[in-house]
Amino acid sequence: MLIPSRLPSSLRYGLMGGAMLALLSAPAVQAQTVPPGLSVQAQSWVDVAPDKATLNARLWENTPAVPSVDETDQDALNEARERLETRASELLAALEDIGIDRRMLSAGSLNVYPDYVSGARNDDGEQEMLQRTRLERPFSVEINDLDQLTDVLNALMNAGVNALDGVAFDLQDREAATDEALTKALEKAQRKAGLMADTLDIELGPIQRVEETQSPVFAPRMMAMRAESQDASGGSVQSDYSPGTIRIDAGVRVEWSLTAPDAQDRPDTDVAAQEE
Repeated sequence: MLIPSRLPSSLRYGLMGGAMLALLSAPAVQAQTVPPGLSVQAQSWVDVAPDKATLNARLWENTPAVPSVDETDQDALNEARERLETRASELLAALEDIGIDRRMLSAGSLNVYPDYVSGARNDDGEQEMLQRTRLERPFSVEINDLDQLTDVLNALMNAGVNALDGVAFDLQDREAATDEALTKALEKAQRKAGLMADTLDIELGPIQRVEETQSPVFAPRMMAMRAESQDASGGSVQSDYSPGTIRIDAGVRVEWSLTAPDAQDRPDTDVAAQEE
């Protein structure tokens, strides 16, 4: 604010004092316009038993190891690929035999890459490094009935899979479990707000703001595996697979406005307790 210097000094000082008073009083006026409120943050979770699993496995075949991969002939590659495709077909057939729908099976594309192995030592004691070509096929099996899990794993083992990359457990209806976790978090926030209001003798007004502080997170637990000891008759070892549960966390923040309690409409707590 510019004040002309030609004004009388008394008027000039009066204008400056009024401007400063207005600046000092502005924050107080603003503070009074902010309504009192109560903010509550709550987290909750649900533990849900999985009803879906995906198994990932790999089959591979190697060509004979040679001093240089360039020395691998085409016949060796063709033979390795033929063996791999035969094993892959047998694996798919075995899974279909135990009731796995072909649409739940996924056979990946053929991968070809060099592999290195240690050879014999020469006369100088140096170990020769040999090279071979590995042909590999990945497989994925989806199971919507976990009672089939043991049969699927046994079929993979009997087919001689070279690698079982793990079992991922999931839910067929994630949305329902997510909604349950979020609902529990909101209910917890409401209980906390009610407890605080009753304890502090304040009254909750309308909800002003609701936000997620943590989106629902799926945290699958590792599959537990237990092998039973061999029975007296020498039968095969049986395995029991327990997938555990999937924990889904959710977090919310809810803000209420506060209203002044009406003393006439609200009975005294001590008197009400004596009348009961």
